[in-house]
Amino acid sequence: MAKGKFLVADDTAGLAGCVYVELRGDRGYLGLLGVDPTRQGTGLGRKLMDAAESCFRDAGCRAIDLRVISARTPLPAFYRHLGYLETGTAPFAPDVHVKVPCHYVLMSKVIG
Repeated sequence: MAKGKFLVADDTAGLAGCVYVELRGDRGYLGLLGVDPTRQGTGLGRKLMDAAESCFRDAGCRAIDLRVISARTPLPAFYRHLGYLETGTAPFAPDVHVKVPCHYVLMSKVIG
């Protein structure tokens, strides 16, 4: 995470959400999108995604890549709704103990 930065949304009640953005040449990498559970369903996740995409556009990126853990079954649909397409899979980190078998679902979106 030392290569990128977090975009955060906060207000007087505290941290509401965040997303990690990292430039990788002419592509952006996005991850760790999180929204306070009490604020989910308010459009904040979409606003954070819009801010991340704007950041990448301003940096001259032509596409954005992300990955989600297969066990988080609602997430691919959320990202598809925002224009991301599944591009493949990758094995989950072998050194991390998991309770259920899982892998990464790779997704991308062309922006430029």
